[in-house]
Amino acid sequence: MTDPIKSAFHDIQAASGAGFVEEGGWLWTTGWGDFDREYGAVREGVGMWDLSPLNKWDFAGPEAAEAVQRTHTNDILSMKTGQVRYGGFLDEDGMLIDDGTVFKFADDHLWVMTNMMERQEYFADATKGLDVEVRYIGPETPSMQIQGPRSRDLVKTLTGANIDEMRYFTFIPEQIMFAGAPVIISRTGFSGELGYEIFLAPEHAGQVWEAVRTAGAVPYGIDVIESIRIEVGMIVTGYDYQEHEASPYDMGLDRMVALDAEGEFMGKDKLREIAQDPPNRFKTVRLEGDALPEYGAAITIGGEEVGTLTSPARSPKLEANIGLAMIRTDLSADGTKVDVAVGDATVNATVEPLAIYDPQKTRPRS
Repeated sequence: MTDPIKSAFHDIQAASGAGFVEEGGWLWTTGWGDFDREYGAVREGVGMWDLSPLNKWDFAGPEAAEAVQRTHTNDILSMKTGQVRYGGFLDEDGMLIDDGTVFKFADDHLWVMTNMMERQEYFADATKGLDVEVRYIGPETPSMQIQGPRSRDLVKTLTGANIDEMRYFTFIPEQIMFAGAPVIISRTGFSGELGYEIFLAPEHAGQVWEAVRTAGAVPYGIDVIESIRIEVGMIVTGYDYQEHEASPYDMGLDRMVALDAEGEFMGKDKLREIAQDPPNRFKTVRLEGDALPEYGAAITIGGEEVGTLTSPARSPKLEANIGLAMIRTDLSADGTKVDVAVGDATVNATVEPLAIYDPQKTRPRS
């Protein structure tokens, strides 16, 4: 059995008391044992998270953009240098196998991010015949998220680069100096807050981590991520959907499906059919009481199963238990009353918008 990959930030986190868990071939940071402090940093101040286990791929060559487009539901061919776009990766039936972002450095150079590591064969099959080299760059490209309402102020203390003009879902396609190290910086994140992501070489990880922490960021890990991501409707492969079992419409990714754009991608014709009458919608449900259902709990109305609670969590902001849910389209309107299985019983719940916290995404765009 292959040992899990340790990120370049692993040792400095371990020395300060972080916990870790193996998942998807990596050791993920769980946290430092203070949920309220870590969660509060992201929502009220500024937090820092080692997201190196996000799998990264380098597409390079004359047909790199076309190669990415063949796999991705968003409009990749129209991207400008410095843009980031999010969407799904599909099989030939239009079903999701993964989701993630694309960074455009140039027409012949893009980065692709996936949740899962085992994507080499998928990319090779999808891009067969194109002049492109696809290379896995995960371990050699550690990344740190700096997230929260105070993240811009903190980042500005560590770089002389002009980040005030950076818009949401853009990045600077040349290296800048940050905390004394050359990095790529993007205005992206997995928090629903104003935030940035830093990509760097492994040898600079220790100095950058310590500089960001000393500047006032609170380290956090995946112990708080479930609450954070579920509040803002962010999905994760293997939790909210299984490979080959859900379309982008089931997962609320309608705006990330470029059916009318020039580029062709795997499963596009199938999605045209599904788009005419999507069978499910992806929403949030607000649960009553203190009982927290399990992942995959059945959602029913009058005893009839009408959906699945894909991911549950306690929301400190809402002071309630909530969950992401895939619900039959005709019963998915906001305000609909449903029941969610908890053991042998059920709890009452109400259907809410997908991003129950800041549904208009004014905070990350601020």
